[in-house]
Amino acid sequence: MDIKEYFARISYRGSYDKLDLATLTDIFQHHIRAVPFENLSIHCGEGIELDLEVTYNKIVRKKRGGWCMENNYILSWVLKTLGYDVTLLGSRVYVPEYGAYADEMDHLLLKVVLDDKSYIVDGGFGMVYQMWEPMELISGKDQLQTPGVFRFLEESGVWYLDKVKRKQCVVNHSDATSHNEEKEVCRRIYLFTLQPRDIEEFRACNTRLQTVPNSLFVTKSFCSLQTPDGIRAVVGWKLTEIKYNYKDNMDLVEMRNLADEEIENTLKEKFNITLDKKLVPVNRSRLCMF
Repeated sequence: MDIKEYFARISYRGSYDKLDLATLTDIFQHHIRAVPFENLSIHCGEGIELDLEVTYNKIVRKKRGGWCMENNYILSWVLKTLGYDVTLLGSRVYVPEYGAYADEMDHLLLKVVLDDKSYIVDGGFGMVYQMWEPMELISGKDQLQTPGVFRFLEESGVWYLDKVKRKQCVVNHSDATSHNEEKEVCRRIYLFTLQPRDIEEFRACNTRLQTVPNSLFVTKSFCSLQTPDGIRAVVGWKLTEIKYNYKDNMDLVEMRNLADEEIENTLKEKFNITLDKKLVPVNRSRLCMF
């Protein structure tokens, strides 16, 4: 595994000899704009292995993406290789369908300490809830980023990540109203503690999320990528492209349904992904990912 090969993969040409917030942010943003958040392996008949060399080969050499335990695992390797103080953390994601957080740890994220300040670095959440910058770990402070306003709240050692929602203008789609029916002003994302985790603690989670029949990752096939001004995603057969804050605190959303024969070319042209095996798209869950 070669750090320079990884930087070529994410098109990062900046310096990396300074362990500062600007460099960390720059590397992080290059990663989320080059490496998709996706679970396509599951729907191509492939398993997702929790092994750093396997993940490196998949993301760097095969130019694929991955889910949180792939994206953040390789990010932890990158940052540790450069000399950053990195700790693995585990979280439980909020599920709007059930109005509750997951019962078990189901998400991997990173804590990075810089100049005696702690930051959360999470390159593996995807969709519109993907942070674009490391977030300072401070409770009750609104942190404005291009995707919107994020904030942490801490209660008795448990940290909660929320995002303030913006209005959406959805065009060119018959079920556009579904995006505007939700009345919530703020979306809960996940909760976590600062207990350091070892990658071995995520093995059961890695297996469960790709095998349990009602897992979101089993009931939906998806691929999302952050762009310079928004996000694009394929969920099942639907391609969605969002431009953030295009006017008056409103995001512009364009959607269209893809035919089976369009999906392969769309993944290649929009996400730079070429799959080894045939994808079988799935969208059995009613949960809206936007």
